[in-house]
Amino acid sequence: MNTVLYCSANGAIYETRAYTKADIDQLVHSQGLQCLTSADGQFDFWFSPSTRKCQRRVNRPATELLLATTSFAAKSVPLLRGGVVIATHDSDGELDGLSWQQLDLLAERNHSVSKRDERVLTRRITRDGRRQVRRDDAATLPTRETTPRVTV
Repeated sequence: MNTVLYCSANGAIYETRAYTKADIDQLVHSQGLQCLTSADGQFDFWFSPSTRKCQRRVNRPATELLLATTSFAAKSVPLLRGGVVIATHDSDGELDGLSWQQLDLLAERNHSVSKRDERVLTRRITRDGRRQVRRDDAATLPTRETTPRVTV
């Protein structure tokens, strides 16, 4: 049994159990999971590349943890969406649970994100939200039917 963190799309973080990658797939509710690994190779961020309507909102806690554990800058860190599972792996690359030391390290690193990085990330998330609204509005606008001109 492996202890993993599940960062839900609404911002809450849960400690849960997973046995295999299929369990993580079930937590994230999708197919074709993607994985990013922290700079020290200690943490794996499992997420879905899906952009279903309910999954479009940026998962800020997961994105901040990714920022805190990788060499990404606040301007370039990928904006993770929907549910994200944070786990680790053993020496063979198989799923492994987070130890209490790793959970403490994640919390410590999350508190180390600078105020400047938080502001940059907030601006990016806000800009992304506006873009999503414009894209949704453009998709719902009725298209005007054009009638061909007839020469008289």
